[in-house]
Amino acid sequence: MFLTITTTGTPVRPATDLGYLLHKHPDSAQQFSTSYGVAHVFYPEADAERCTAALLLEVDAVALVRRGKGKGRGGAPDAALAQYVNDRPYAASSLLAVAIGNVFSSALRGVCRALPEAPAQPRPLRVEVPALPARGGPDLVRRLFEPLGWTVTAEPVALDGAFPEWGDSRYVGLVLESETLTLSAALRHLYVLLPVLDDAKHYWVTSEEVDKLLRAGEGWLPGHPEQRLITSRYLSRRWSLTRQAMERLELVRLAETDDSEVEDIDNVVEEETETEEKPTPLAAQRREAILTALKRAGAARVLDLGCGQGQLVQALLKDASFTEIVGVDVSVRALTIASRRLKLDRMGERQAARVRLLQGSLAYTDTRLKGYDAAVLSEVIEHLDLPRLPALEYAVFGAARPRTVLVTTPNVEYNVRWETLPAGHRRHGDHRFEWTRAEFRSWARQVAERHGYDVEFTPVGPDDPEVGPPTQMATFTSAAKEAKAA
Repeated sequence: MFLTITTTGTPVRPATDLGYLLHKHPDSAQQFSTSYGVAHVFYPEADAERCTAALLLEVDAVALVRRGKGKGRGGAPDAALAQYVNDRPYAASSLLAVAIGNVFSSALRGVCRALPEAPAQPRPLRVEVPALPARGGPDLVRRLFEPLGWTVTAEPVALDGAFPEWGDSRYVGLVLESETLTLSAALRHLYVLLPVLDDAKHYWVTSEEVDKLLRAGEGWLPGHPEQRLITSRYLSRRWSLTRQAMERLELVRLAETDDSEVEDIDNVVEEETETEEKPTPLAAQRREAILTALKRAGAARVLDLGCGQGQLVQALLKDASFTEIVGVDVSVRALTIASRRLKLDRMGERQAARVRLLQGSLAYTDTRLKGYDAAVLSEVIEHLDLPRLPALEYAVFGAARPRTVLVTTPNVEYNVRWETLPAGHRRHGDHRFEWTRAEFRSWARQVAERHGYDVEFTPVGPDDPEVGPPTQMATFTSAAKEAKAA
């Protein structure tokens, strides 16, 4: 995967200023580790008249498969070739865009301490990308780059030169030339439009991508004639994120039209309305109740059994008092989503040492789960068939035996307060049962008696005087621990 940036200069403003702007010295070849391989920066030519910087990205196909399955949300068509054999190492894509963001971050922001005024000065630029996937063909390439001030040459690459009747591939050889753009603007164009043309990101797209798009698109995206296409493709066609980005871009356009600030335009809601408190989601209340109970128990090493997509693990990581956090789930897909949510592949070494994700079934004993301060079963037991509950009970309370166990489950009595829930229906299609408060307390007390725990019950959510709270929580504490403390 290869890209070159070339500029020309004069004795007053030599072309080798490119080295200062990119923060990479022309006399040295440098390499940088990325999540999916190694990026190399070197200069094939560097003198006062002409200077070329090259970015070569060596993609580790194995790392790409292990971390992202080599595809974006929904699966990139390239992955149909095979997991390990595809165009990712050779054709420019979001992998190259991420490398540009990491390796040339200062140039992307337009920062240069050595030559403070140089980033704002337009200069002759020539950008070459030998192999660029272009879903939409050369015409789309021109529609994206020409409005930004580029002279575009997009030559289709034949499927096979020996068989011209087969026609062209979806790849083009791209050359961009401009006399009026700054290096920062050029890099921001590439950062956004390379993955847009490829139309397949190699990583999970979240709301953070909206902020990245708006930062890189500042000054050019709000007025671009293909704004909607760019936004949709950059955000992997996720409708909710695209709508959010389009609304923010419209605010920018209106602010520029009125020659005012975005904050002034986005101020049409009455102050009283803005300060109204929105109800806290029940899931958030549940996590808060669990965190409070864990801190009260003095737990530092915590198991999240049935961790699902990692919401509780993420909340635990934000509190430094939890020194070791282990998420366990039987679903590999859920663990994959949890890994993306937690950004394990980009997490710092110290933070990464605090968390592990394990695949395992709670219906079987597992020696990896022994010796922890606390275990959490949050909205888990109702997903098991009742005959399998004794197996889970023994695996957690009999074999693993953490000092504290927290169990939350829906209170079926509260279901009558859900206006959208038809009578007689459970809250989730996968729930095998939902207990009343009396049924849950009876089960919890029997478990505590069989395994030597004391148990207390806590309401989670609004405690209705007639039907109780929406969620009920039991806190099991090892009786041996209590006796020792006494």
